[in-house]
Amino acid sequence: MISHGRYLALLAALFAVVWVALAIDPWYRDDWALENVLVVVFAVALSASRRRFVMSRLSYTLIFLFLCLHTVGAHYTYAEVPYDAWIKALTGRSLNEVMGWERNHFDRFVHLMYGLLLAYPMRELFLRVADARGFWGYFLPLDMTLSTSALFELFEWAAAEIFSGGLGVAYLGTQGDVWDAHKDMSLAGLGAFIAMLLTALINARLRRDFAREWQDSMMVKRAAPLGESETVRMLRSREAGR
Repeated sequence: MISHGRYLALLAALFAVVWVALAIDPWYRDDWALENVLVVVFAVALSASRRRFVMSRLSYTLIFLFLCLHTVGAHYTYAEVPYDAWIKALTGRSLNEVMGWERNHFDRFVHLMYGLLLAYPMRELFLRVADARGFWGYFLPLDMTLSTSALFELFEWAAAEIFSGGLGVAYLGTQGDVWDAHKDMSLAGLGAFIAMLLTALINARLRRDFAREWQDSMMVKRAAPLGESETVRMLRSREAGR
């Protein structure tokens, strides 16, 4: 079996090839540059954390797939990825016509994939860093998916305000839908829910302690309300000192 380090290097090399190929003559260079800001930040963070926090092959593979999808969207802009033309060339039928769609849905697809592909790496982070167990090991990735999706929508809004005009519109990619942000966040949450449901079903089948761990995670660990006992003790000690 290929070593963990070589596998990660292979994924990095493959992504570099995809990124360079799609960096050549993008449809809108300014939008491409703006879309890649978060990619650079994410890649630097992954590289910097590799020595102290090495993730599983599965997590790195899922991250790789999502970054490839985002790179495709950055090349064309999300609102103009010609997926319908590709599908029609392969099958002879238009997906948009079959589904009755009037807009480009590549952005919706990537938001769904954000939850579906990245919820598992988030789960690994919570399990290994926050020591999440049972119910919380499945709920927290869903929660983080929704919260980061909301943060990204706020980031898009701020970028559209700062870079007004065509660049702002291209980056925001609402295509005239006033509920675009809500639908994007909902799809990301749906993707994360599906990913965590599948993970839970697999673990329930393979792990004998699944039910006990789930039950233990819902038990109260400390009976006393946090902070109140310490506050009472401090007040009593002050009164005694008078």
